[in-house]
Amino acid sequence: KMKILYDGIVKSLQSYGGITVYFEEIIKRLKNDEYKFIQFNDKNENHNDDLHRPCRFLERYRCFEALKSDSDYSIFHSTYYRVPKDGEYAVVTTVHDFTYELYMKGLRRNVHSLQKRWAVKNSDAIICVSNNTAKDLINFFKVDEKKIHVIHNGVSEDYRHLNLEKENFVLFVGARSGYKNFELAVKAVSKLFDTNLKIVGGGGLNKAEMKLLSEYLPERFQYLGKVSNEKLNILYNSAYCLIYPSEYEGFGIPLLEAMRTGCPVIAVNRSSIPEVVGDSAILVEEVSIESLFSALLSVEANANELKNKGLAQSNKFSWGKCFSETYNLYKSLSKF
Repeated sequence: KMKILYDGIVKSLQSYGGITVYFEEIIKRLKNDEYKFIQFNDKNENHNDDLHRPCRFLERYRCFEALKSDSDYSIFHSTYYRVPKDGEYAVVTTVHDFTYELYMKGLRRNVHSLQKRWAVKNSDAIICVSNNTAKDLINFFKVDEKKIHVIHNGVSEDYRHLNLEKENFVLFVGARSGYKNFELAVKAVSKLFDTNLKIVGGGGLNKAEMKLLSEYLPERFQYLGKVSNEKLNILYNSAYCLIYPSEYEGFGIPLLEAMRTGCPVIAVNRSSIPEVVGDSAILVEEVSIESLFSALLSVEANANELKNKGLAQSNKFSWGKCFSETYNLYKSLSKF
C-alpha cells in the first residue's frame, strides 16, 4: 500500500503562508492511513511522539533522518527542500518559484540555492507549480526534464462571486518589497482622485511605506493586515479592482482568488502570470505609473467582460485537481 511521509519543516519556518496552504490542501484529501506528517519542535516543547521530532541545530538545512517507524513509507515529500539521509523512498520535491535566485543576493541566496539544487538533484520527481517555474528550473539547474511534472496550484473555495455593490477602492494583496512594485501602485492609485487603497497582508507597514502613503494618499489608504478568507472574499467582491504589479510570481494565488470572485485584475505580462490569468485580466507590458494608471482607467469600461472571463478562467484551477494530479504522481512512483 502506498504511504507518504511528509517532512513538515515548513511549519517551523513560517506560521502561515502559501507553501503551508499547499501542503494542507493536499494532506486533507488523503486518508489517515496513507500518510504521516512530521513536525519539528524546539527541544523545550514536550512533544516526543512519533509525529514530532526535536529541532536540531540548523534543522532546516540537514538531511531528514528516519526512525524505524518511518520504514513502511514508500514516498518522501519534504515541505521545504530536504531529502532523506537514508531509507528506501521515492523522493518528491515541489519547486514553487525562483525568487531567491532572481532577487536576492549574498549568503541567503547562495545557501537557499544550494539546498534547492541538492533537493532537486536527489529527487525522483519534481513538481513545479507552473510552466514558468519549470522553465526557470531548467534555466537555473541542469535537470532531467523527464523528472519534471507541472501541477498547478489551486485556490480556496472560500472565494466566490457574491454580487455585492462595488465600492471606490483598489485592493493590494500580499508582499510589497522590491519587484512587487508597491510604490508604483500607490502613485498610480493617487492619480484616481476619489479612490482609496486597501492593503491586505504582507506584514506591517514600514516607515518608508507610511511616508509614501501619507504623501501620495493622505486619508485615502487603509492597512488591514492579515484577514480571514471570508473577509478577503468580501473585499475582492466590493473592490474596483485588484492591482497586482508584481514582476515575478511562481504562481500568483491572489490573482486566482480575485478572478474567482469576479474582481477585475491588473497585473504584469511576465513570469507565470499570463499562464494563470489567460486573457481575463488587464496585463501591462512594462510596470510604470503611467501604464498602471491607464490600466486603472480602463477597468470601468471592461468590468463586466473582466468579471465573466475571470470567473471562467479561475474554474480551470482547483485544489481538487492539484491533489488528484499529485496523487497520481505518487502512485506512479510507489514501489508497492
